[in-house]
Amino acid sequence: MTQSLARKGLIAGMLFICAIFVLGATPGTAHARKLKIRLAHPMAPGNNVTLGYEKFKEVLEDISGGQIKVQLFPNCMMGSDRDGMEATQRGSIEMASSSSPNMANFSKKFLIFDLPYVTNRKYQKNLYAALDNGALGKYFDDLAEEINLRPIMFSEYGYRNFVTSDKPITKAADLAKLKVRTTASPVEVETAKALGMNPTPIAWAEVYTAMQQGTVDGEGNTFSLLCDAKHDEVIKYAVDSRHNYSMHILMCNNKWWKGLKPQQQQWIKQAAREALTYQRGISTELEAKATQKMLDEGIQIHQLTDPELAEFKELTRPVWDKFRQDIPAELFDMIAATQQ
Repeated sequence: MTQSLARKGLIAGMLFICAIFVLGATPGTAHARKLKIRLAHPMAPGNNVTLGYEKFKEVLEDISGGQIKVQLFPNCMMGSDRDGMEATQRGSIEMASSSSPNMANFSKKFLIFDLPYVTNRKYQKNLYAALDNGALGKYFDDLAEEINLRPIMFSEYGYRNFVTSDKPITKAADLAKLKVRTTASPVEVETAKALGMNPTPIAWAEVYTAMQQGTVDGEGNTFSLLCDAKHDEVIKYAVDSRHNYSMHILMCNNKWWKGLKPQQQQWIKQAAREALTYQRGISTELEAKATQKMLDEGIQIHQLTDPELAEFKELTRPVWDKFRQDIPAELFDMIAATQQ
């Protein structure tokens, strides 16, 4: 009887060892199971935002020693900005990135970034500091938590410019009566109206075809993204209106975040900092290259004079007042503090 039990114990032990061997684990490494992060974003290959998330993946996998793996789903593979962010809210995926205008679908307070000429590119470093380490970033941390999200990095997107498929633009009046593609952001819609245009909200994945087929006459975006998405193939004219600034905000599911180990959270924060420094650093260069590419292709880009730019600002300033009930005064004050 004793020998029989011993044989059974030996067999059981051998089966356990074999199972461990087959599964590729040992009793001491069970705790080192890899964390997988699915990250969805709508940006095209080679874009500054795309490159930033590729850097995030590279750094995070490196500093974690492979304990964290990031799977990227770019170029609208998981749908629009809103689709990805809703999936992140639900916890269907871990992370998603949305432009700041499209984040207005989740809270109207994100509209502050979309207001025309609320920021100026010569004060970008001040804005970065407030978002990364200041009260402005803390404000949006708290806001995101209310909707089960958590900001990971405020990626540089850039300043949008108006472009058209068939009409030259040299002054604000040239935009009147044009059908222009906007996002669903009510600020973008009102900005277009303030300039006399007919706004037409269209999902990003559908804009190329809309421009090509004449469903819209124009759109507003960074030159870099327009080239990355091959919209330069259907553009003939542009103006450096710089009418609004956008970011792409990488968010994670807040409940998921709180369930991570402190070391995992620290790795993610470190990777985000390094990726953000890299991403912001290349953005100006990529925009300049895109501008030159468009010029080389024969696209006419009008550089606004100071008086012409002042007219754009004057015409669109009333848009601010339309949203003061949706945006707290303290947010206006925090943004204004960065613009000096």
